[in-house]
Amino acid sequence: MKNSALYNEIFEPEVTALAPRFADRAMMITREGEIRVYGCRAHEHENGKKNAIFVVMRSNDNGLSFVTEEVPADDPGARVASPWDNSYITMISHLDEIGSSNHCAESHVPAAVQLHNHPSGTFVYRSAEGADGPWEVTKISDNIVHLQRLPLPLKKWKRWINIGQRRMPEDDRIHPVVFLGDAEGKNWSETILPAPPVFELTYPHKGMRWYEPGAEPAFAETPSGRIIMLLRTSRDVHYECFSDDGGITWSEMKPSIFYAVATMPGIYTLSDGRMVAIWNNTCPLPEVDHQTQTMLSAEERAGKWEDFFTNRDAIHAAVSSDEGKTWTGFREITLNPIRNNSDFRTNDGSWFLNDKSVHQNQLIELPGNKVLLHCGQHIKSSRLILFDLDFLFAEKRSDDFSRGLENWSTHLYYKSIPGGCRLAGHCAYNRRPGAQLMPSPDEYFREALLIGRHPDDRLLSDREGAVWNFPGCRKGSVSAVLTVMPGTAGVRISLADRWINPCDEYVGELSPFSFILDGEGRVNGTLIAEPGRRSTVDMEFDLNKNILTVSGCGASVAIPYGRTLPAPFGKEIQLSYLHLQTAAETADSAGVYLYSVAMEKR
Repeated sequence: MKNSALYNEIFEPEVTALAPRFADRAMMITREGEIRVYGCRAHEHENGKKNAIFVVMRSNDNGLSFVTEEVPADDPGARVASPWDNSYITMISHLDEIGSSNHCAESHVPAAVQLHNHPSGTFVYRSAEGADGPWEVTKISDNIVHLQRLPLPLKKWKRWINIGQRRMPEDDRIHPVVFLGDAEGKNWSETILPAPPVFELTYPHKGMRWYEPGAEPAFAETPSGRIIMLLRTSRDVHYECFSDDGGITWSEMKPSIFYAVATMPGIYTLSDGRMVAIWNNTCPLPEVDHQTQTMLSAEERAGKWEDFFTNRDAIHAAVSSDEGKTWTGFREITLNPIRNNSDFRTNDGSWFLNDKSVHQNQLIELPGNKVLLHCGQHIKSSRLILFDLDFLFAEKRSDDFSRGLENWSTHLYYKSIPGGCRLAGHCAYNRRPGAQLMPSPDEYFREALLIGRHPDDRLLSDREGAVWNFPGCRKGSVSAVLTVMPGTAGVRISLADRWINPCDEYVGELSPFSFILDGEGRVNGTLIAEPGRRSTVDMEFDLNKNILTVSGCGASVAIPYGRTLPAPFGKEIQLSYLHLQTAAETADSAGVYLYSVAMEKR
């Protein structure tokens, strides 16, 4: 294989290409091992109008490099190889984007469908002669179903499954829709499942979230033949259900262990039986009082749409060797490259897509214990990322800012236009960096991360913070080398099981362990860091005993488990984040300088 040495050396996530479509069902791999990623690009005419050019990116070196070429408009896009014969199949349904040039980039739908020359409904495209057709098109439903996944061949049951979503008029909720097909992909059934419960207004929220349940279902067949379905909801957690008869009947929808809010889940089974979960293990800021947001419509205030998404800037992965009973990893795979941009809403326009996040995902297995992840939506954030699955089993991690803030979230939010697809933004705040690398106060030619508070009325909150991910575990140690500067109010230090916004004022209530290192370097009255001098703060945690021990300057302090807000993980909780935030309630230009951090499992 070309570039085999480079491929074998890849371990941690590495971006190998930008993608021409948002991530859900654009990527495929042929029997010969060619990776294809379908999508479209904008072509701007002299009159300023833009048209779509359908394209495919091809890779024959396991995702290290791609070539892009145009494809016919009637090409059905990504398809799946049958394990039972030489055929490939895919499914396409009319969606509400038909005829909309803005959404043309979202879905590789044949031109005949886009131009309304195709009858309404859901269709199966099947080629009996390989990946490139010719195609037999069969209508399998009169219903329009939002299909964001490719069909999946069920090995034990020797049938096809695909699960989409449909808003049902009787309850105005999004429901999962299960399609089952025979091994040849010719005869199909359709079943509509109940929707999970909707969001309920509780503390600390002051307004409704977008309450949609049952959206963007992900599904996988375990080695034993059980089917797992994960569903997007707005209730702080992905919901799940199971089928033990090949997709015919399903269990009741219940909360899963995966924390997530209004983002797409992903679950995949590898050839060796392991399973990989891809999701946004991120916590949005609490909802504000929408009655004060005069630009919102009545439906938006009531929760039929969101005002701002503040949890789509990090995407995570974990792996299971026991059919999803336990998981290892909880690692960040990537952070949004434009998460700090002051023009976040309008960055690179909106023709490709308004949403500029790293939410949504698709994953394929590659040789040598590697996988290729397609994640993100807008052209600025949609990317292909190659990594070794052993990355998820790491025992330690450290950072000394030698790679800058590449692995850190520090952004703050400017007050911005709320609501749906207005202008070029999609429920998005513009941003600005918060905590920043500044010259070290005690070492020439060295920078350290300064966490302070610099009031700015333009910001939603000017609480500066810094967020760093480490391998998830129940027992381990985290150390931070820092200087508490004279005159500072100090810093709140938290250990959390999810990404929490740097400026979130509820971080202490959201985190299992949280404490304040005050301006005198004390924790609960005990000296831990000598003011004005570089000190090491050590944190030993054990979730089996619900205790954190903070040590420094020859002393130690016990910090009990302190989370007061609900924890969806329950007994499965694993700590995977260090969160530091200014403790100042007013201006604090002195701040705390952070030089390095390190973590190790115990």
